[in-house]
Amino acid sequence: MAEEAGEQLGIVTALVRSAFLVNAVYAESAREYGLTPQQGQLICVLMAQPYGMSGLGAVLGLAKSSLTELVDRTTQRGLVRREPDPRDGRAVRVVLTAQGGKLAEAFHAEACRRIAELPAGLGGGERDALAALLSQMVQDNQVPKVFVERDQAAGDSPPVPNSSANRPVNRSAPL
Repeated sequence: MAEEAGEQLGIVTALVRSAFLVNAVYAESAREYGLTPQQGQLICVLMAQPYGMSGLGAVLGLAKSSLTELVDRTTQRGLVRREPDPRDGRAVRVVLTAQGGKLAEAFHAEACRRIAELPAGLGGGERDALAALLSQMVQDNQVPKVFVERDQAAGDSPPVPNSSANRPVNRSAPL
């Protein structure tokens, strides 16, 4: 049954569809930078700080074997490296390489730009209210601080490789 324009969705439906929408935009941005969505998540998480494997697995919600494969593939691309943990000589932590840091900054800026466009139909007060409500929900559920907006001057966005500016994002595709 088709929904009427302007019909209010239930909270569960609205949250799930919003998650699909954000994931689709995020995945499209990742593809344009030659990344998988998981690699995009990994390098964005590492922008804040290096992580040990167990901490990284917890933040990304990945099992040890899946995380190891992700880090291995991203290491092979020269975007991250493992180094000894200075606090525990038996452990390693994952850090961005210089190349990975540059790619992370560019990808992060583009993903933020695109995601910020999603509520374009809302007025300023509505956007502020949405941000406040989502912030409260994230804080109440103790979501790790893994993706933080960075202030950028207008026009300072890095160029988008393989840009598909004239191609619409398929925002209905599940990830």
